[in-house]
Amino acid sequence: MIARLLFMLAWCHATTAVLAQTPDHAREKRWADEITPAILVGDAVYLTQKSGHKFLAVHAPNASGSKARAGVIVVHGMGVHPDWNLINVLRSQLAEQGYATLSVQMPVLASDAKGEQYPALFPDAAERLQAAVTFFRDKGHRKIAIVSHSMGARMVNHFIAVGGASAIDAWVSVGIVSPSVYLQPERFKAPVLDIYGEKDFPVVLQNAAARADAIKRIRGSGQMSIAGADHYFNGAESELTRHVKRFLDNVTR
Repeated sequence: MIARLLFMLAWCHATTAVLAQTPDHAREKRWADEITPAILVGDAVYLTQKSGHKFLAVHAPNASGSKARAGVIVVHGMGVHPDWNLINVLRSQLAEQGYATLSVQMPVLASDAKGEQYPALFPDAAERLQAAVTFFRDKGHRKIAIVSHSMGARMVNHFIAVGGASAIDAWVSVGIVSPSVYLQPERFKAPVLDIYGEKDFPVVLQNAAARADAIKRIRGSGQMSIAGADHYFNGAESELTRHVKRFLDNVTR
């Protein structure tokens, strides 16, 4: 009886662990229902994964009406949505400044999930990023860049490492939160801008030198810190966008 009880407890624990690593589609839907009526720049579109799951993205063409310099996939951080604060500013202002943007809902866990649980979602994230690339290719964009923040930057790093390197022409990694340096930087084919806030999270600041070293041999790449900015660039969103645009203008000619 005791052995059976122990087995059942272990099974329940293992099952709960697996479920905890499954994307929370219900939470994604709640986000979508909340934000889509309030979108001011761009339109809601839905992309489809191999499983049939449809996920939200917000598409904004070049506001001038002319052909965009490039399509920019915008990737949010842990547990938020494609029109969240900083992401809204990036996707909206870049669309006003010559680019088409597609801000993508990345997989999320429950609101109380820890960052160390998110790597289990990286394969799902890579599939979504590939769907975003395909969306822009289908619209005729010759060049595609990615701008990603925090955990979203880790998801993009995984995407690049598992085969996505040839799909993009530039990557802006904003405040990447990682316990180590970039994953497999030797696979990077596009220029990388590593950018972070002067008052960023300690782990971001501590690994800055190692990240700079990892990308220094990639042509067109560089690193910069924005004075006074925190991890979320509160109050510095437009300054961040200005530096992102300058980098993209240089590498997507």
